[in-house]
Amino acid sequence: MASSSVITHPLSRRQILKGGAALGLGSAAALGLRPSWANPWGRTNAYAKGVEEGPEVALAIRRESLPVAGQQTHPISINGSSPGPLIRLKEGQDAVLRVTNLLDEPTSIHWHGLILPPGMDGVPGLSFAGIAPGETFTYRFPVRQNGTYWYHSHSGLQEQLGHAGPLIIDAAEREPFRYDREHVLLLTDWTFEDPMSVFRNLKTAEGYYNFQERTIADFFADVREKGFAATAEMRGMWAKMRMSSRDIADVTGSTYTYLLNGHSPEENWTALFKAGERVRLRVINGSAMSYFDVRIPGLNMTVVAADGQPVQPVPVDEFRIAVAETYDVLVMPEDNTAYTLFAESMDRSGYARATLAPREGMAAEIPERRQIADRGMEAMGAHGMAGMDHSDMESMDHANMQGMDHSDMESMDHANMQSMDHSSLGGMSDERNGMKASGMLAAGAAQPGSRYDQAGIGIDPDARRTLVYRDLKAFTPWTDRREPGRELELHLTGNMERYMWSFDGKKFSEVTGPLHFDKDERLRLILVNDTMMEHPIHLHGMWMELENGQGELIPRKHTLNVKPGERVSALITADAEGSWAFHCHLLYHMDAGMFRVVKVS
Repeated sequence: MASSSVITHPLSRRQILKGGAALGLGSAAALGLRPSWANPWGRTNAYAKGVEEGPEVALAIRRESLPVAGQQTHPISINGSSPGPLIRLKEGQDAVLRVTNLLDEPTSIHWHGLILPPGMDGVPGLSFAGIAPGETFTYRFPVRQNGTYWYHSHSGLQEQLGHAGPLIIDAAEREPFRYDREHVLLLTDWTFEDPMSVFRNLKTAEGYYNFQERTIADFFADVREKGFAATAEMRGMWAKMRMSSRDIADVTGSTYTYLLNGHSPEENWTALFKAGERVRLRVINGSAMSYFDVRIPGLNMTVVAADGQPVQPVPVDEFRIAVAETYDVLVMPEDNTAYTLFAESMDRSGYARATLAPREGMAAEIPERRQIADRGMEAMGAHGMAGMDHSDMESMDHANMQGMDHSDMESMDHANMQSMDHSSLGGMSDERNGMKASGMLAAGAAQPGSRYDQAGIGIDPDARRTLVYRDLKAFTPWTDRREPGRELELHLTGNMERYMWSFDGKKFSEVTGPLHFDKDERLRLILVNDTMMEHPIHLHGMWMELENGQGELIPRKHTLNVKPGERVSALITADAEGSWAFHCHLLYHMDAGMFRVVKVS
């Protein structure tokens, strides 16, 4: 049984800030490769903020003066860096991670994506009490998986202050792909504002940070493309709803600086390679609120893992990474030239950038920036309007839509939602392809109303090969082949004007009890997005097997991106007894109420 201990005397700074230990070879040794994080040019590691290798790791959390994007500021640091160091464990180890809180407030660490005992999950008030100032909490758990993960605070808004870092678990056995070198790429969003001020601003005005509203020039451009009547009709619909078609991200580059491994675009962090090497890039979206579209102009990428789990290789030119997701890609630069690692924010208000090069000091061009896209009928579908005749919409009170309190939805019988005609939700059809005689979809079939073949807003599918959820196939079938015994449907809801976010119309403070999973049951979780924003939904403690139409090869994920108006589903084996967090991973959405507890018993 896992255990923990609390020490009231903090470690010495010498103990806390110990240098990175010599790194083991892990799976690379089994392949006869040099360590994939070794560096013949003298760089100490393939991550800019240092490495702490397990199985025993000591971490100290403090607030200190450090430079971020060229300005001196006071982020939360972990062992002297912000974001924190790379923690490296190995599958089969028993990890012992001693975390000392040198802040003047409680803190915590959640090991995102790890399957571990509930008392080690790191959610204050749920799995443990949190770590009080001056105390050390020891996390102890067996490492039962491998891959690319990350860690972050689950206390208040500390994650926005830099309290996050990458977590890499080396495989005990040979992985299904080979590589010569690796680099860890942690994407984050940093603001020089107090996170509580950001939260207050969002509550004051939902579009507070949106400086990319439409102009008269945009209107005439649409007229040239779509005609005056269609343009005027669509603009009129948005105006009557008092909404913006450019509400793509709640918090934007107007306050955010987008960082890659803690470095701003101007600082040009560099990842080194030798021509002809196969390079593994472990990409982690550790941001608080920002989605990114990642590409390397001039280089093809092959996706080989999603959320730490190997998938059958998918060649792509670009991929969208939702908040809290991870993707591993392989690239093979053939020439001694520099390439730009480019991560553009989904709302096009900024970007993170680094360079992949054979030596320091090189740089490549920044690709041409794309314009912000407008939300269309797929977002209207979140309000049940996509399938309506436009003339019918005139009779609706659109003026009240922005202030619409989705908590009113609690009066609806959600148990009967499946019997409704969901054709308005993202083009859903009444046809139930793969439907069994029992009325339930066959396990692994794509949920009607899903848009797994679409990357999302602002992506032109004809411009380049872009990863979509439909592409993801597990490398091998998962062991639990049972059909689901029941379905649980949850609606993602919100009040944009008051900045309240919820499940089924109730924010966390309003719910009376947890969602209940029976121990070891096989169930289907259906998520219906009734809002006009994307939501990355994260379940602690258990995998979600995304039903993307790949049958027995549906991929395992810890975080599911749900687009506006979309309906997605995942199979879950409830094998983790205890209480677990379940929430939107947009930090301010979670804090505003889009959080539930799942109890397995």
